[in-house]
Amino acid sequence: MNYEITEEEGFRFIETKGGDENLLLLHGLFGALSNFQGIIDHFSKTHNVVVPMLPIFELPIRKVSVSGLVDYVARFVEYKEYNKIHVLGNSLGGHIALLYVLAYPERVSSVILTGSSGLFESAMGTSFPKRGDYEFIRKKTEATFYNPEVASKELVDEVYDIVNDRNKAIRIIATAKSAVRHNLGDKLHQVKAPTLLVWGRDDNVTPAFVGEKFNELIEHSRLIFVEKCGHAPMMEYPEQFNKYLGDFLEEVSAKEAG
Repeated sequence: MNYEITEEEGFRFIETKGGDENLLLLHGLFGALSNFQGIIDHFSKTHNVVVPMLPIFELPIRKVSVSGLVDYVARFVEYKEYNKIHVLGNSLGGHIALLYVLAYPERVSSVILTGSSGLFESAMGTSFPKRGDYEFIRKKTEATFYNPEVASKELVDEVYDIVNDRNKAIRIIATAKSAVRHNLGDKLHQVKAPTLLVWGRDDNVTPAFVGEKFNELIEHSRLIFVEKCGHAPMMEYPEQFNKYLGDFLEEVSAKEAG
């Protein structure tokens, strides 16, 4: 299913308008709409599923940081006049979600993190790949998943194009470094919203122990491991992921209504 990207007031986003509750999806550094296709398709008619296109490659270089992206999300939520949101983030998107929750707790109904950065991440190893090395990019992209076949040619091509665009590559590195500097270990106890952690047991980027640490540090959190799964459970096991997410959202909504 194709979703139209709306452009308004400098924001680019998808909005399904399928229900009263807002489910905001935040993508990672190499994120694409395809990463969230399963979630959008499943929840588009029951929730207002919203995917803002994070301006990782559009921000002025001096503003390229996790904080700059959090500010963007805050301005977007304000512009759309969402009173309450369920915020879901994968990888860097989870990091942005947490910083947003810490800054605007009154706006958040719940938090869903999957393969989130913010405590520990190992994205590109110690060196950025040589431009033009397609095979290296293919292997790196496949290593994101337990099942390498999930890394479609389209996905590999997308990552390859980013790496080979000098301006984009600079911004990726700057954002990744900013994420490492913004370690949240000493702040997570401040997160009071109900939190669901869905982690791939075989995640190489944010390993299983990272999910366990988030679970330990976030008071009202629940951790679910997905077996034989890498860094993006919503892509490798969309039906399973949607079941966990749907049950959690129902539970949070029932508590808020009660």
